Formats: sequence, structure tokens, C-alpha cells
Amino acid sequence: MAELSVKHLLGIKYLRESDIQLIFETADHFKEVINRSIKKVPSLRDITIANIFFENSTRTKLSFELAEKRLSADVLNFSASQSSVKKGETLIDTVNNILSMKVDMVVMRHPNPGAGIFLAKHVKASIINAGDGAHEHPTQALLDSYSIREKLGDVSGKNVVIVGDILHSRVALSNIFALRLQGANVKVCGPKTLLPKHIASLGVEVETNLRKALEWCDVANMLRIQNERLDISYFPTTREYTQQYGVNKALLDSLKKEIVIMHPGPINRGVEITSDVADSKQSIILNQVENGVAIRMAVIYLLASKIKQ
Repeated sequence: MAELSVKHLLGIKYLRESDIQLIFETADHFKEVINRSIKKVPSLRDITIANIFFENSTRTKLSFELAEKRLSADVLNFSASQSSVKKGETLIDTVNNILSMKVDMVVMRHPNPGAGIFLAKHVKASIINAGDGAHEHPTQALLDSYSIREKLGDVSGKNVVIVGDILHSRVALSNIFALRLQGANVKVCGPKTLLPKHIASLGVEVETNLRKALEWCDVANMLRIQNERLDISYFPTTREYTQQYGVNKALLDSLKKEIVIMHPGPINRGVEITSDVADSKQSIILNQVENGVAIRMAVIYLLASKIKQ
């Protein structure tokens, strides 16, 4: 059986293109499973997984939990906001206490970049990074690419633009790594204040004009403004941002071709996209949510098979 080249999923930048294809092929199988009347498989009955979230997350946490339960794993949910972390316990202590309960795998979201890498060096369990600060969010990028593959047949050669707050977005960075690894052409578009200084070194082009970006692309991945990470003002007003970088139905309909609209969620309706765009037939936002469970099942299953060896 083919297997992943990595023991943890810490970021897309540690994966090979063959790893991504293996995850996608495995997700194809699990997508069939979750569309059956009995949506569970007994694959991971002997595996215990801890979901440790040091940052609030509803959708990612629910998606991982559902994926784990569909695989019949035992699941521990740990919310750091209500835990001993508030009393000053260190990350290592917290995780070691959980691992002493004989946990095989840890799914962790943490506000500090590199937290998952740090943890992987100190504990025996397999680590899945569910988002570390503004660094990476690998399963989101995988489900985004998988959704493009499902809609357009292939990722290679496609033109993908990522629009919005690139500077604070772990989704953007992971997507850039994943798309480039699969041979897509990538541009980023947004206010200069929200683009990282060294973005061109990642092999992507910068386009500050939204219409030009949309006329070029096959797929537009719309990011929300991360107000919780904006410690200073990066643009004058939300209204002005929307006028320059928001996508509405009139703009979409004025393009010479149909493009695919994506969004990692949660959507700020009326800011980066209007409701009629989010709910249009060109949007694959709900497909992304469905595919998230299949992709996370695939990642967990493939990493668990390395634990069992």
C-alpha cells in the first residue's frame, strides 16, 4: 500500500506532490463512504485522537471531529480556553498530560506559528496542524485543491487568484504551497498593506487590480479580513475595501468567462463577497465544507496507518 512520506501533517511545505495525490485518492474513497446510508467505517477503532484547540474554531473542529467519528476513532476534545493553560501550564505539560491517557494522534490549533513543529519534536504522538497562527493551515489547502480538482478535473495548469488579507492568512500560505506543488499558476490580489513583503519569493505574482485578476483566473479564492489579527488599520474603511476588493454578482456577470468562486469561511457576507455570489452556481463553498470531512478522514487514516506499523 502507498504511504505518506511524513509522520505528521505540520504544513504543506513538508509534503511531496505524491503525498497530495495519495491524500486525494484516499479522500475519493471516503467521499463515497460519507454519501452512503451508513456513514462509518471501522478503520480506526483502536486509535485515540485528541483535538486540542488553543484558539476558537467551530468549523475546523467540527469537521475534524466528524472525520474522526466516521473512522470510528475514540475522540477527546480539549478546549484550552477552559483549561489549566489559563493557569500557566506549558504546551508540553498540557499535551503530555493528554498523551498519558494513551492518545495516538493530536489535532492542534495554536496561535503561535511553529507550535505543531515544536510539539512534534517533543512528543511521540502523530501531530496534525489545524492552524498555527498566521503560518499554515494544511488541511484547508488540501480540501481547497481537492475541490478545484473535483470541479475542473485537475489543478495543474489552472490559474488561481487568492484575494484579500494575504498577510495574516495561514490559508493563503498553505494554498500557495499546495497549488504550486501541483503545477497551478498563482496570483495574489489585495491592498498592498495586506500583502507580505516577500510574497514574490514564493513564486506567485501580485495583482492589485481585482478586475484584472478575475479576468485572468479560472478560480478565485476569497479570503475574509481577519479583524481579530489586525492590530492596526491596514485600509481606511471596510466600505472602501469592499468597493475595491469585494466581489458582487454584477462584477462576476461582467467577466467574459465563468470563474469558480471559493471561500475558506467563515464568510463576511457583503464585505469580500455578496450573498448572491456566495449562493450562486459558480460558488463551490458548500462543496469545500463537504470535502473537508473527506480530506480530514484521508489524512487521519493515512497517518494512523503509520502509527500501526
